[in-house]
Amino acid sequence: MTDAPAPLSGRVVKRSIAIAGHRTSVSLEEAFWRALKEIAVADGVSLAALVAKIDAGRGEANLSSALRVFVLERAMSREPNLNTCHSLPNGRASE
Repeated sequence: MTDAPAPLSGRVVKRSIAIAGHRTSVSLEEAFWRALKEIAVADGVSLAALVAKIDAGRGEANLSSALRVFVLERAMSREPNLNTCHSLPNGRASE
């Protein structure tokens, strides 16, 4: 058996999670759930604690969107090459 990463999946998975003592359902793509779990482990917190932290700081944003943006920003902060893309006038990115 190899330690190769699992293939990315765009399949949406709905999970129930407790935030501030209340259960809520969150729908995210499998790849985002996997990334959130990895971030929680790296930060030494539970997945529920990480989601609660993101929830507390999300303002008016939808929770699922806030979670996706958190994962993206975390990835960008660790991968400097992701920050070198420039927007073209047509809205497409280029290097």
